[in-house]
Amino acid sequence: MKRAIFFTIAVLALTFASTANADSIGQERRFYIESSYDSQARSELMAVLINITPQLYIYVDKGWWDSAPREEVNKKMAEVSSEFSSRIYPTVVSVFGSEWNPGIDNDEKITVLFHPMNGEAGGYFRSNDEYLKLQISDSNEREMFYVDTSLMQSEMLKSFFAHEFVHLVTFNQKEHKQGISEDNWLDEARAEYAPTMLGYDDVFSGSYLERRVQDFSDKPTGSLVDTQNTKYDYARINLFVHYLVDYYGQNILSDSLKSAYVGVDSINYALKKGGFNKDFMQIFSDWTIAVLVDDCNYGSKYCYLNSNLSDLNILPQVNYLPVSGESTLTFAESTKNWSANWYKIIGGGSGLLKFNFVGDPKAIFKVYYITKNRAGSYKIGTMQLNASQKGGVQINNSDNSISSLFIVSHLIVGQGYADKASHDFSWSVSMSRVASGNDLNEIKRLQAIIEDLKQKIAIILAQRSGGLVVNNDYCASISGDLYIGMSGDNIRCLQLFLKGQGSDIYPEGFVTGNFASLTQQAVIRFQEKYAAEILTPLGMQKGSGYVGTQTRLKINQILSKR
Repeated sequence: MKRAIFFTIAVLALTFASTANADSIGQERRFYIESSYDSQARSELMAVLINITPQLYIYVDKGWWDSAPREEVNKKMAEVSSEFSSRIYPTVVSVFGSEWNPGIDNDEKITVLFHPMNGEAGGYFRSNDEYLKLQISDSNEREMFYVDTSLMQSEMLKSFFAHEFVHLVTFNQKEHKQGISEDNWLDEARAEYAPTMLGYDDVFSGSYLERRVQDFSDKPTGSLVDTQNTKYDYARINLFVHYLVDYYGQNILSDSLKSAYVGVDSINYALKKGGFNKDFMQIFSDWTIAVLVDDCNYGSKYCYLNSNLSDLNILPQVNYLPVSGESTLTFAESTKNWSANWYKIIGGGSGLLKFNFVGDPKAIFKVYYITKNRAGSYKIGTMQLNASQKGGVQINNSDNSISSLFIVSHLIVGQGYADKASHDFSWSVSMSRVASGNDLNEIKRLQAIIEDLKQKIAIILAQRSGGLVVNNDYCASISGDLYIGMSGDNIRCLQLFLKGQGSDIYPEGFVTGNFASLTQQAVIRFQEKYAAEILTPLGMQKGSGYVGTQTRLKINQILSKR
């Protein structure tokens, strides 16, 4: 039974192939198309063949053609056909390999169908067309791709031809030859790089690449691998593949295409084959920083090498902290695998900046915190997360030198590379005021007043209890260094000695056993009275109030003569 079915399919295929070469200028054919891309949401249309070259059949939607500026269109089709034959086809094939040739229709020519498309679409490829109608009912049974009629007069037309042709090649190298389907994002990545590979993006203004940069700047967030075929998905893929090729070469794309792997696994295979010691995960992390700072002064991989992308700086989501008082900002969101999130926090004023992160413990997150000072320089740090995906850092901004804080986070891996689930995370940033130099001086002044008050209270209490030390108390010597804040017998001895030096040294004459500001001032007066013996040997001009070796020697010298 299996042989009979195969024989029938083979006969039908050969029968179709024998009639496929009948295309001629002016011929009309009905084609299946993708309704989601068509401007009128049609699933099929009639088209007219307007150009034939050794490599192409060019069809246009009949309804559009009936009112088209035919002379201008024919001229443009001649130009793009020549470009395809002389440059696009040989270059793409030399790097990635060929399309299925002759393919399902046993014809070496590729069919290009122009029809009006909706706002975002510029072109597309249907793998359905590579199969027999017996297998897929809406197959056109041709090697073909589709282009928007609005590009007929655009300088980017050749870029779209290159892009869509790469999809034909990918289908042949993966699905037809190996029976495996390439991950959509990587199929698009190779196609997105084709215009640059062909030199069409060398002049940035008005280029295919400029269009993608604008879209990426508008909306940089989203998964690299789980795409919805929006212009923002293509832009994200485009900017990543340019970074990938910048550092790891064009062979990363060709080697991964010709491998027996798909998607992330095929890139890792190609990296290993090329002798690189980084994997996709590390490269993606580097890229998330590069698109923010784009400056190799902060890391060898934190910039683009392509001159057209050397000034790329995305605009993160901006959040504000009040510039006065203490404040806290909390943010919660969900993200997908290979999806980076960029945030910018400004304001907050001076103080201690605290940043905390909490991620879904079922996933693994990578989190960077980047400060930018008022001179425009960045400082990049990596937050260490524990097994529960929690972590925090504190950043001192007491001098108010930091103008903004950037947070970059992404999933390293959720539940495996193919995980498409969303994983929650949250972060908080708070500012606590740190005392300035003036504040610290005021604090010291108030502490001194408090100590003086404590001394006075102690003296009053001692007087009432009859416990105040009188003049005839004796102190033989002082041992050890003494300084403000200390208490005990040594301090009592020091105060007795200072009191005995007269009212010009210690006018208060308090003997409490507590080394406070009045005692400190008395020590300073003593040190300055005997400056030649205490301060000069130390290279000092003013007393410090600290009873060190030189001060202690002089005190004990005087005490020994009593």
